Parts: sequence; C-alpha cells; structure tokens
Amino acid sequence: MALLLGACAGPPETLVVKQSHLRDTELSPDTAPIVRMEKQRRLRGAVSVAERRQRLGQYYTLLWSDPAGVGRGPLEVLFQYQQGTTASRVKHRSETFPSSAANGTSEFAILGDEYFKGGRVLTWKATLRRGGRELATQQSYLWQ
Repeated sequence: MALLLGACAGPPETLVVKQSHLRDTELSPDTAPIVRMEKQRRLRGAVSVAERRQRLGQYYTLLWSDPAGVGRGPLEVLFQYQQGTTASRVKHRSETFPSSAANGTSEFAILGDEYFKGGRVLTWKATLRRGGRELATQQSYLWQ
C-alpha cells in the first residue's frame, strides 16, 4: 500500500508562492479555523495594540526546491512587487543561500508603515535563480 501511495507523489515543484493578507487583529470565534490559526500565528508575541497594528499587511511565503543544482553556485530568491500608491515603481527584496542549499522557505512581508503608506500589493513576481541562471518564476495575474 505504501508503495502505491509513494508512486502517486511526483517531484516537488521548483517554486511555490503562498499568500496571506492580515487585514485586522480581531480573533472572532465565527471565523474559519484555518483563518483564525493563521491570524494567531502572525500575531503571536505582539502584545500592545501598536505592535499588533505593525503586523498587519501582506505575507508571501516562497517554497523552493532545487536538489539537482546543489554545488552549482549560490541560490537567490527574488521577490518584486508594486504597491497601490507607488504607481509603476517596482520594489524588490531578495534572499541568498549557499550553494549547498537544496530546498527551503523564504518569507517576504509588506507590513506596518510600509503597508499603510505604500498601500496593498497590486502585483508581484517571484524568481528563483542559481548561479545567475533563472530556474523558476511565478507571478500574479497583473504582472507585466
């Protein structure tokens, strides 16, 4: 039975982007359990109202995998985005990993003052590179 279930699993995707948007700090009992759990996880440790407000915004979790490229140069995860009040200005953030990295998780968050002043993220693009070569990319529908 385990052999059959193992045969159904395919290779992991090279790049997966998961998004969450924390709009308020209310933990209402009628909220769906998965949404309530995500809010609790994001707000954990924020005690004051000001600290909780600074956690509001948009979170992007990038799951990446490149076991075949280990040793072929450093791995870079690049996240580019545009916000509502910054017009066509493209902002970017990146994270670099050593050449021995095979898979991992990178989180990019637009929170607090950056979120309130810049507005919502309207469009984004995530890119995975190793040794300067692009391995995978994911983007929102509106990215140009």
